[in-house]
Amino acid sequence: MFNFIGDRHNLRKTLNLSEYILLAASSLFVIVDPLATAPAFLAMTPTDTPEQRLRTARIACLTMAAVLLAFSVAGTIIFKVFGITMPAFQIAASIVLLLIALDMLKVQRSRVQETHEETKAGTEKTDIAITPLAIPMLAGPGAISTTILLQNEANTIPKHIALYGCILLVALVSYLIFRLAVRGARWLNPIAMSIAIRVMGLLLAAVAIQFMLNAIREYHATLLAPVPT
Repeated sequence: MFNFIGDRHNLRKTLNLSEYILLAASSLFVIVDPLATAPAFLAMTPTDTPEQRLRTARIACLTMAAVLLAFSVAGTIIFKVFGITMPAFQIAASIVLLLIALDMLKVQRSRVQETHEETKAGTEKTDIAITPLAIPMLAGPGAISTTILLQNEANTIPKHIALYGCILLVALVSYLIFRLAVRGARWLNPIAMSIAIRVMGLLLAAVAIQFMLNAIREYHATLLAPVPT
């Protein structure tokens, strides 16, 4: 008989620190998706000077980092308050990530990340840094869900620190991408962007399925755990 209890314990030990850092950094970058957000960012700031655009990008990336850091710290507390189990959240979050990944494979911005109405509203605002650019375009439901899932996988203090570092790294890379977009970098070619978005969508779909499999394993382990007497 397959030992779900032992498998649950092994599941927690499968990733060493370097593997966890790679998983956290790649999945967060894919779900935040600054490459796909950059054109919308430019479209929402048509009359801004390069300096104003850089200020907007800086505030948005700092806000995104603050939101994700807050959920990486307080995510489990929120679960306890609302009585949500981790397997239930993992499955729900996996579905959200999978929906986003399918839209990325079609090279279209998912309505899970932001709606057309939110993007349109952004073009009419004088300051779009916090909404809709930071929330929900960068730190949307998918990014928040991914952060909480990664926090659940961090079973050591170094992994928790690594997660915080990965969030800050993704925020920095997002700002650099926006900065290059503002400066009119030629590498932001539409064809190259389409290829990159499709590849990231495929990777995100795999991450979503893996999170779902982990949730099913953990749920089975809970069912088969001995009841204390």
